[in-house]
Amino acid sequence: MYRQILVPLDGSPMAEQVLPYARSLAGSFSLPVELLNAVDPEIIATYTDPKHGRYVDIVEADFRQKGLDYLEKFEGSFSKVSKIMCSAEIGKPADVIIAKAAAQPGTLIAMATHGRSGVQRWLLGSVAERVLQISTKHLLLVRATNETKAIEAPLKTIVVPLDGSPLAEKVLPYVRDIAKKMDLEVLLLRAYAIPIMGYTTEDYYAPNLDRLLEEAKDEAKRYLEQKVTQLKGEGLKRVSSRFLEGESANQIIDFARKTPDNLIAMCTHGRSGIGRLVLGSVTSRVVRHSGDPVLVVRASAGT
Repeated sequence: MYRQILVPLDGSPMAEQVLPYARSLAGSFSLPVELLNAVDPEIIATYTDPKHGRYVDIVEADFRQKGLDYLEKFEGSFSKVSKIMCSAEIGKPADVIIAKAAAQPGTLIAMATHGRSGVQRWLLGSVAERVLQISTKHLLLVRATNETKAIEAPLKTIVVPLDGSPLAEKVLPYVRDIAKKMDLEVLLLRAYAIPIMGYTTEDYYAPNLDRLLEEAKDEAKRYLEQKVTQLKGEGLKRVSSRFLEGESANQIIDFARKTPDNLIAMCTHGRSGIGRLVLGSVTSRVVRHSGDPVLVVRASAGT
């Protein structure tokens, strides 16, 4: 499982909305937490003025101290963790986060995003997107809102979208451990649709769409029943499933919005580039548009 949680904060109230979820998870597992503040060198440059004694090293030291003072305000709110650490670094925020996490095996990165599309879709500019694309670590991504959060997030259910592939199922061991430690219900989701088929002009025939849809539904139902049985056999008592007709990302987002206090857990390849998401663009879309926190598990790399 995880050995520590890394929580990047940029000084904004929006970024701080990840804290209730970090407290809940870290407290349940008694994990150490590192709070991280990173300052872009371009900001340092704007405050540097050698003519007035504002040399680079002086400005950097000042920003580091301000970052530590800011982070230390949150130390006392993590009452159930084994250890709390604060660090302030100078560097491109995404690169600092990625390097920090890579240096510590078993690190879970927890951070907030705006979750909306367009130029302003990420809370930390392009930081969260870059971390999601490049880091091989697992991420807990929380979409920031204008709502006031509790000290700890009142999670009730882990929603687990599955596409039937062994790769997507690699999220299940993490789901099992989190559900046990946090006493959460597990809900498995499977979206189904008519399979995409090709027809030649010579052998063209009109398919029975109703029959194909029913077959897809039956396959989804059998698959989910098997996974429910598997998880119950591994010690989970509250496990259920739902199969939904339609496109995966939309169904996941719509379903989660109808039920409160969810944690969505999904699996990705854990590699950068076009093929990084196991569910195509599904994980990315759920992260951007879901109102629930999303645990992004990397399938091809250790934690």
